[in-house]
Amino acid sequence: MSFSQSVLDFHFKTLTPDWKLPKGVELLFPFDGEDTQACMTAFYEKYFDDDNPRIFVAGINPGRFGAGVTGVPFTGPKMLREECSIEHPFTSRPELSADFIYRWINAMGGPEAFYKDFYITSACPLGFVKNGKNYNYYDDKKLEKAIRPRIIENFNTQLAFGSRTDFLLCLGEGKNYKFLKALNDEQKWFGEVIPLSHPRFVMQYKRKSLDTYLEDYVAKSQRALG
Repeated sequence: MSFSQSVLDFHFKTLTPDWKLPKGVELLFPFDGEDTQACMTAFYEKYFDDDNPRIFVAGINPGRFGAGVTGVPFTGPKMLREECSIEHPFTSRPELSADFIYRWINAMGGPEAFYKDFYITSACPLGFVKNGKNYNYYDDKKLEKAIRPRIIENFNTQLAFGSRTDFLLCLGEGKNYKFLKALNDEQKWFGEVIPLSHPRFVMQYKRKSLDTYLEDYVAKSQRALG
């Protein structure tokens, strides 16, 4: 089975919206929408229709305006159309994280070259909303405990798509890294977890140093490539 088909089967057939969550936390589940499925199918068949082993890049969990719409991590409607040339019916809106990620992707040779070697996913495959805002899996200890088995299952399943296990690139040097580093020490999935500053943090608070952060991304990516 191709990498692309494995990704699509996982999101369309394996993931289900029946997770039990703490009170007040809602599940973000976009993968049953026809337009989202069409976006994902076009994207993954364009860039992942092979059996190449890839370096995994793990974000936190899907957000409302990126993967929560298109189904593709860090690739909201604007980037899907402008950078990947995939048309869709969604409204394009600026996305800080996606903006930085595609600067990185283009610095690595563009989407076609980048996605041959890298697969961007999330620690937790489904996202969360609380009080109408994005919510991270680690924002609430009860939530983190409730979905921890889901995260383990997520990695166990997705690594079988075709993963290089020498390195995992982790988006986020704080809580996401701390959680994934400890979990990897336990599960022994990857030889090393390499932390990267989270794209939103860079774009919101360190924009004047954007080029420095981009250079760090490229250097660590090249180290992972070997």
